[in-house]
Amino acid sequence: MKTPTFLLFSILIMACSSQTENTMSNILDESPNIKGKETYLNSPYVTAGDRVYMAGHQDGTFPTLGWHIKGEMGGIWNHPIKLMDGFDVEMAVSNKVLKLNKASEFINYPYANKHIFKFEKDGLVVERIQFVPDNVQGIFVQFIIKNNAKESVKSYVNFVGHSNLRPTWLGERSNMIDSKDSAILEENYWVVKDSLNSWYTVFGSDQAPISSKVIEEPNKSNGASNALEYVVEIPAKSKKTLNFALTGSYISREDAINSYNNILENIVPLAKAKKARYEQLVNQSKLTIPDKHLQETFEWLKYNCDWLVRTIPEIGSGIGAGIPDYPWYFGTDSEYALKGYMAIGQDEIVENTVQLLDSVSMAVNNNGRIFHEMSTNGVVFNKGNINETPQFASLIWEIYKWNGDKEFLAKYFPTIKKGLKWLLEENDANKNLFPDGFGMMEIHGLNSEMIDVASYTQRAFADAALMASELNETELAREYQKLANQLKEKINTEFWAETFQSYADFIGTDQQALHLIDDALVRADTLNKPWAVEELEATKQQILRNPSDEPRPFVLYHNWVVNTPMEMGIADSTKAILALDNARKFTNPFGVFVTGIDRDETAGDDSGSFKGSKVFSYTGAVMTLPTGVQAVAENNYGRPDQALDYLKRISRSFSYALPGSIYEVSPDYGMMTQAWNIYAFAVPIVNQFFGIKPLSHKKVIIIEPQMPSGWDDASLEDVNVGDNKISIWHTKSKESHQIKIQQTKTDWKIKLILPQGEYIVSEGNSETTTENGKTILTFSDRLIVVSKK
Repeated sequence: MKTPTFLLFSILIMACSSQTENTMSNILDESPNIKGKETYLNSPYVTAGDRVYMAGHQDGTFPTLGWHIKGEMGGIWNHPIKLMDGFDVEMAVSNKVLKLNKASEFINYPYANKHIFKFEKDGLVVERIQFVPDNVQGIFVQFIIKNNAKESVKSYVNFVGHSNLRPTWLGERSNMIDSKDSAILEENYWVVKDSLNSWYTVFGSDQAPISSKVIEEPNKSNGASNALEYVVEIPAKSKKTLNFALTGSYISREDAINSYNNILENIVPLAKAKKARYEQLVNQSKLTIPDKHLQETFEWLKYNCDWLVRTIPEIGSGIGAGIPDYPWYFGTDSEYALKGYMAIGQDEIVENTVQLLDSVSMAVNNNGRIFHEMSTNGVVFNKGNINETPQFASLIWEIYKWNGDKEFLAKYFPTIKKGLKWLLEENDANKNLFPDGFGMMEIHGLNSEMIDVASYTQRAFADAALMASELNETELAREYQKLANQLKEKINTEFWAETFQSYADFIGTDQQALHLIDDALVRADTLNKPWAVEELEATKQQILRNPSDEPRPFVLYHNWVVNTPMEMGIADSTKAILALDNARKFTNPFGVFVTGIDRDETAGDDSGSFKGSKVFSYTGAVMTLPTGVQAVAENNYGRPDQALDYLKRISRSFSYALPGSIYEVSPDYGMMTQAWNIYAFAVPIVNQFFGIKPLSHKKVIIIEPQMPSGWDDASLEDVNVGDNKISIWHTKSKESHQIKIQQTKTDWKIKLILPQGEYIVSEGNSETTTENGKTILTFSDRLIVVSKK
C-alpha cells in the first residue's frame, strides 16, 4: 500500500523535530554560560548531579585526579562507589583517526557543560555535551557532529568506556573490598560488574553499534575497558547526534539498567525539568548591582551550591564540602555554608543536611559532639573538632530565625544541650570556660585554648540562651546567657595581645608556645619569610626572658581565626577596629592568608596562580573562607566598603580556572568548587549590606541596610523568609535616597532601621519611632516606599 504524501511529509517533519528537540544545545539555548580560558583547558571541571557526578579535564580527557584516593577522585562517581574512570572517543574519517582529546573550547552552563573539538582540515566540528539529571544514577553524554564540508561524511565512532567499580574513601572500614570487574554485552550496551560485589555500571548509546570489543589491557588492574563502534553519516552542511548513557548502581543490575533506559528515553523532560529548577534557584535572592562581575559571581554561587548536593538514600541527603577531594559530609563546612544556603532560599537541602549531621553525630558520639568528616559509605573519619559543636548550636538558631519552625528547634535543641555540656565538662580541664582542642586550624600541636573555639563557644551560649527562652526553659536560658556574658568579657581581656593589636592565636603554656615557635621557624625559613623568622625569634626571646608559670595568650602564626571575635561581633569596638586594620597586612589581591606568617613583603602584588607543593598542602594559601569571615567582620563594625573590598578580592578567583566557579584556594588550587564560598558572599550581601535580619518565629523582619559606596542602584528580590517573601530596592542620587520594600504577606511586620533623620513615606503606612539614635519605621503593608527628606 502506498503511503500518502501528506503522511510522508508528517513523518519527515516529526523526525526533524525530534532530532532538533533532542539536541541538548537547543535546551541549553538562552541559559547562562561562561567560556573557559585556553590556558586552563588542562584543568578540572565537574558535571554535577545529586546522585552522580563526573569530573575530568576541560580538554575532554580524564587524567588521574585528586589525592584523597590518589589519582581516583576524577571520573564518574555514584557514591559510595566509583563507576568509571572516564571514556575515550575517536572518529575514523577517510582513513584518518580524529581523537576527541584536545578540545579547543570548554563552555560551562549552570547544569551542563560542553567541549568543542575542531578538525578544520576535515571540515568537522564535534560538540560533546554532558548532563546529569536530578535524582538519577547516571549521566547523559551527547556528541553533535557537524559537517561543514560540501560533501557528506561517513564516520566510524569508537567509544571506549573505562569502568572502575571501586569503593570510596575508607571503604575498607565498611567491608567494601574492591575486586576485578567483568563485562558482558547485552543488547546495545555493556554491563560491567565487580566480581565480589553487587556493583554495576552500564553504558551504551541509543543507536545500535556495528561492533563491540573487549580491551585486553584495561586502564586499571581491577577495571575493565570495553569498546562500542558506530557508523554515523553526516550530509554536507548538516549535523548528526550520537547519545550515550553511563549509569550504575551499588545495589543491583536492574537498578543500573533502569537508570540507563530512563536517561535515554526521557532525556528531554529530565533536562527541561533541571533547567527550570535552576531558573528558580537563580531567581531566589536575585541580586542586581552596578558591579556586574560581582553580580554574576553571586548568581553562579547559587548553582555551585546545588552542584555539591550529595544524596545517598541509605544515609541521607546533604551538602558535600568540595569537589574533587571532599565530596562527602563535614560538620564545620556545613555550619558555615548552610547559613549562606538559607539566605539564598535553598532551605530544603539545609534541613536535610542538618538532619544528617545530627543523626550521624548522635549515632557515633551520643553526647552532642558534632562529627567533623564522614565518607559517603557512612564511616566517620573524625568524630569532631572542638569548634564544630558550638557552631552547630548557632547554625540551628540561624535557621530557626529564617524558617520560624518551632518543631525544628525543639527537635535539635536536645543535641545542643548535650553538646554544650560535653564542651565544658569534658574539654575544659582548668574550668576557665575556654574549651581545649583543635579548632579550624589543623596545625600539629595547635590544640590548647584556641581563639576560634572560644569565640564560637561564646556565640553558642548566647544563641542557646535565646533557644531555651523560645522553648520556655527559662532557668536554662539565664544560665546560658550568664556563661555567654562571662566568655565575652574573658575573650576581650585574656585573648587580647596589645603588642600585636590582635587577638591571640591561642592561650597556652610557655612550653607549648616554644615548641610551636620552633615548628613555625622551620616553616617560615623554608618558605623564605625573613620578617616572620625575625618576629618569631623576638617572641621566643621575650618568652625566655619573661617566663610564666600560667598559661597566657600568644600570637605566633597570625592565623585567620584571630578575626573570629569580630566575625561573631563580640570584640569591643576599639579592639575590633585595631584588629581589622591589622588583619589587612595578611592579604594579597585574592584575599586573606590562612596562616599570616606565610605572606611575604610582595604578597600584595601577587596575583598569579597559586604555586602548590607536590604533596597537597594549604601552606602559603589564601582561601575564600578566611576572606569571607573578614567581610562579615568588617560589616559587623559598620565598614561595608572594607567588606566589599574583600568580596571583590574573592571574586577575582571567579572563573579564573573553572568557568562559573571559585576555587577553595585562591585563585586556582585545591577544590574546584567549595561549599563555604556561599557563606562568604550571601551573609555579607543579604544579611548585612541589605540588612535582612529575619525573626520568622515572631513574624518580624528587621531590615537595617548598610550599603557600600557605589551601590547607588541596587536590589535584592524574592528573599524567602518563612512563608513570606521580600524584595528591597535602593536608589540613591545627589538629590534623593529612596528605599522600596515589598512583601507577600500582610500579617508580618517589617522594621526598617535607618540612621536618625526625617523620612517621607510616599507609599504605604508606617509607624515611626526613634531608638538608640536610629529611626525605626514599622509597617505591615505589601509595599512601602521611603525617602530621606
